[in-house]
Amino acid sequence: MGTLGWIIPPPRRPRKTRGQLRGERAERVRRLMEEGLLNSGALVEAMMRVPREEFIPEEYRDYAYLEVPLPIPGRGSTISCPHSYPLFYEALGLDRGDSFLEVGTGSGYGAALAYEVVGAMGRVVTVEIDEETYRFAKRNLERLGYTKIHVILGDGSKGYPPLAPYDKIAVTASCPSIPEPLIQQLNPGGRLIAPVGPADYPQDLILVEKELNGSIRSKKIDEVLYIPLRGEYGWRARTYRV
Repeated sequence: MGTLGWIIPPPRRPRKTRGQLRGERAERVRRLMEEGLLNSGALVEAMMRVPREEFIPEEYRDYAYLEVPLPIPGRGSTISCPHSYPLFYEALGLDRGDSFLEVGTGSGYGAALAYEVVGAMGRVVTVEIDEETYRFAKRNLERLGYTKIHVILGDGSKGYPPLAPYDKIAVTASCPSIPEPLIQQLNPGGRLIAPVGPADYPQDLILVEKELNGSIRSKKIDEVLYIPLRGEYGWRARTYRV
């Protein structure tokens, strides 16, 4: 089975022990550090602490630390590859005390990592448009004790004004362009990261920085492949394949 060109391993009954998965987690973190993708001490600690396998459906649990996206409940929904999280969060400079908005909750894993980084003095808000995916993520987060994360069912392409503004924003689905409401909800001095480009082909991963005077700078930092952003400022009225 494939998801946007990725080869997804077949579902199976889980066989690996917690100890084996913990060892694979440590090895994946080590490799990400060796490859230069993972540098922040706080994020290293977060990736070691948060059990990725707990955010994955049982039939894909044994594949938790492979560099592939894996299916989760919802329309075309996936948990991204392990390297995707440091790719986004290192570029954002996610840090202790940040107010962070995630557009596209997915499994809840990214929100858990972000919470471990920003800490109790920060804030994590995550918005998911697919109700089935939202329920899956909320269960995962609550089961693991992440009850202080704000998990919202709604159109994340419009951000979440009640808890704005945000220091850092991550969009975890491909956009036709950066949604204007997200720029408006970004603090001066803040950063936003999003895949921008065609809905069913590789996209440019764009880092946006909002200057203290409100002007915007942006640059491409990589090429990625993400499912389409849904909602008013996403691919709602466009044709795409999942």
